[in-house]
Amino acid sequence: MSSKPEQLFLFEHCQRWRGRRASYRPAGEPFDPNRYEARPIEFSEAKAYVTKTHYSGSMPAARKQIGLFEKASPFLSEKLVGAIVLSVPIQEQAIPAWLDGLDPRLGIEIGRLVLDDEVPGNGESWFLGRTFRLMRKLLPEVRGVLSYADPVERRSATGEIIKPGHQGVVYRAFNGRYAGRASARTLILSRDGRTVSERALSKIRLEEQGAAYAIRQLENLGAPARRLGESGQSYVKRALEEGQFRRLRHPGNLAFTWRT
Repeated sequence: MSSKPEQLFLFEHCQRWRGRRASYRPAGEPFDPNRYEARPIEFSEAKAYVTKTHYSGSMPAARKQIGLFEKASPFLSEKLVGAIVLSVPIQEQAIPAWLDGLDPRLGIEIGRLVLDDEVPGNGESWFLGRTFRLMRKLLPEVRGVLSYADPVERRSATGEIIKPGHQGVVYRAFNGRYAGRASARTLILSRDGRTVSERALSKIRLEEQGAAYAIRQLENLGAPARRLGESGQSYVKRALEEGQFRRLRHPGNLAFTWRT
């Protein structure tokens, strides 16, 4: 991980999602908070929404999930139009590394921030504010928050842009401290541009708990089925060779932090 400062670029649009494809709303668009409510939701509801909406199609390990509901009118039922997942960082050392040595148990990560394309611009700042307020009640032990912005776009094998790069504009607008860039790495991408989880591959190779679920995930990304009696290590090697996966060199995500 690096804390070297660098220039970040601001954009005039707010990113939204629908069916795992990105879309945009004007940043100056008025947002009426009276039409929306933020409140905790169950893991299953958050997972169903996030996997259907976000480009990754995946849900991180979560501690709490906050939903954004639209109250369109007294005559219409409310609708879930956004979710923030307060998650456990994949790497335990991420919290102390980015938050000045803070105990990992006292930190949390914004693992997903997803809004429907019907939510007006600037809705994410209001939603983040409500989420932080709820977090202080639901997780009073938390003293620091970490989130990453991924600056690298994702394309499908046919060249379609699935996800543009992010510069953390929303986090900067919400007074997030830009802490630097995470370590560079190589991503493994499926044909549709989604990233293969290295943790999932490790579970399969080592035949750890959760390996069966990880195999199903890999198959959903285009990998062949595992052969009877095939070792986890052999299967991962063959799956990556036969599944038409691609490799992409990534310079590292941009890290933002808050003290609570």
